[in-house]
Amino acid sequence: MCYNFDFLKKEEKYKDFTYACIEAEKSLVVSYASTAILTRRALELAVKWVFSYDNELEAPYQDNLASLIHDYRFKGIIDTKLFPMIKYIQQIGNKAVHSAAPITREQAVLALHNLFEFVSWIDYCYSDEYVEIAFDESLLGDNEKEKKTRDELKDLYDRLGAKDRKLVEIIKENETLRRENAAKRVDNKKNRDFKVDEISEFKTRKMYIDLEIELNGWIIGKDCLEEVEVEGMPNQAGLGYVDYVLFGDNGKPLAVIEAKKTSVNPRVGQIQAQRYADCLEKQYKVRPVIFYTNGFEYYLWDDASYPERLVSGVYTKEELEWLHFKRQNKASLKDPAINDDITNRHYQKMAITAVCDTLEKGNRKALLVMATGSGKT
Repeated sequence: MCYNFDFLKKEEKYKDFTYACIEAEKSLVVSYASTAILTRRALELAVKWVFSYDNELEAPYQDNLASLIHDYRFKGIIDTKLFPMIKYIQQIGNKAVHSAAPITREQAVLALHNLFEFVSWIDYCYSDEYVEIAFDESLLGDNEKEKKTRDELKDLYDRLGAKDRKLVEIIKENETLRRENAAKRVDNKKNRDFKVDEISEFKTRKMYIDLEIELNGWIIGKDCLEEVEVEGMPNQAGLGYVDYVLFGDNGKPLAVIEAKKTSVNPRVGQIQAQRYADCLEKQYKVRPVIFYTNGFEYYLWDDASYPERLVSGVYTKEELEWLHFKRQNKASLKDPAINDDITNRHYQKMAITAVCDTLEKGNRKALLVMATGSGKT
């Protein structure tokens, strides 16, 4: 039987992760959760291989997968489109181990597809001979039944990494190869073409965002509703449909999420999301927080209090409830009462007043520039 990852067998140097990739693909006939875990494991081995054999990279303080893929040097050498694909594999593996929510076949297949793209990039950079090939979903097996319990999956996850050697030890053994591979990567990038094979934008966006929502404790169809109809939109029908609305336990909307295409800057959805928030505020008498995303980048905008900012992802229910509580109970910083027993110099009072004024206007940070010994503390 043929597998998508068979092409890795051509290079002996890929042996550290080749069979882990093939086993991940085979596991689709066992259970989708197993596929998610084994794909994450294969990714970890492939990423560690890159760190071990490329002189541009150094082992970070921790050599777990999260630390490795977020290392700025690693992100600097991979194709920019690969990072969210890699992050998806990490997240779906975490969901399989730590969440009671089932893994779907679509999620497992997307994880395998993303792994294929990453190891294809490795081959593009470090192989002696490179032939571009595409992921073939028709080669995949299937099994709709989950045959492993949650405890069995957790045990599988723990056992897979139990005997791993420290990355720093492997790096020390491969200094010559690391220099050669770094030079080969640079040369191959100049003389070869590599294009990330992306699946349809809507499908990708929805699967990425759904996973992000689930991993933060929301249940789609319960406290997270999709395509929520709102009235009062500035169009002929006066109607709009919010991609996602996150609700609190009291039935009030905590946040809206506006989803854009993966190829579009998520900030394009800012005004649309604000209009949805306006409509929901009229209906529920509560103004929801605003998120807009393309599945890869997430922006948070609490437009009642602060300007937009880039965040790591969707907030949990507890985090959003805390944000709403702070908004409702925020005390004014205008004309602050200054204790002269603590601060009585005129320039100190000017500094305190200026900082309070800055925060009152919605800025989240302020910088004091004062000489040493002048009483900043």
